[in-house]
Amino acid sequence: MAYDSEPSFRVLHALRIKGFAKVDVLSDLSAVEPDEVEQHLADFQTDEIALFREARALWQLTPKGREVHAEQLASEAEAIRPLVEPHYPAFLELNEAFKELCGDWQLRDGAPNDHTDAAHDEAVIGRLLEIDSQAQPVVIAVGTGVTRLSPYAPRLASTAQRVAGGDHQLFTGVMCGSYHDVWMELHEDLILTLGIDRAREGSF
Repeated sequence: MAYDSEPSFRVLHALRIKGFAKVDVLSDLSAVEPDEVEQHLADFQTDEIALFREARALWQLTPKGREVHAEQLASEAEAIRPLVEPHYPAFLELNEAFKELCGDWQLRDGAPNDHTDAAHDEAVIGRLLEIDSQAQPVVIAVGTGVTRLSPYAPRLASTAQRVAGGDHQLFTGVMCGSYHDVWMELHEDLILTLGIDRAREGSF
C-alpha cells in the first residue's frame, strides 16, 4: 500500500526542498491545489514556521520551521524508507549520466556552448530523452510507493518534451522549472527522505 503524507506536510516538505518559493511552485511540487497551499502557508506563518518575503512574493521556512519539518520527516522514515531505498542505486547511476549530459549541453571543448551547432544540440537533447525514458520507471516506482513523490515523473516527462519541442532554456536553466531544476528537486527529496548525508555520499 502506498504511503500518503498529509497535505500540510507535503507543502512544508516542498518549501524545505525549494528554500524559497512562490505558491504556484509549491503547488506543483506538493500536488496540493494553490488555494489549499495558501491556507497551509498562512497557518505556518501563524505558527512562526514560515515567513513571507513580500518584495519577491516568496515563502521560506524559519529555523523553527526547519526543526518542525525534520521532526515530521523523521516520523515518516520507518514507513517510507523501505519503499524508496531499493530504487535509489538506480537513480544514482542515472544521476551520473545526467550530470555528464548537462556538461555536454553547457560546454564544448571546455568552452561555453554557444548553441550554434544545431546537430550537436539535437544529439544532446536526444540523450536527454533517453535518460528520461530510463528514469521514468525508477521515478514512477518511488512515486507509487510514496505518493508525495509521484509528481516528479510527469514533471520530468513534460519538461523533457518541452525541451525537445524547442524550449531549450528548460534543459539546464536555473529557477525556471527546467529539467535540471526538477531533477535536483527530486535528488534533494530522495536524500532528505532517506536521511543521506550528501557530502559523505559525494553525489551532487
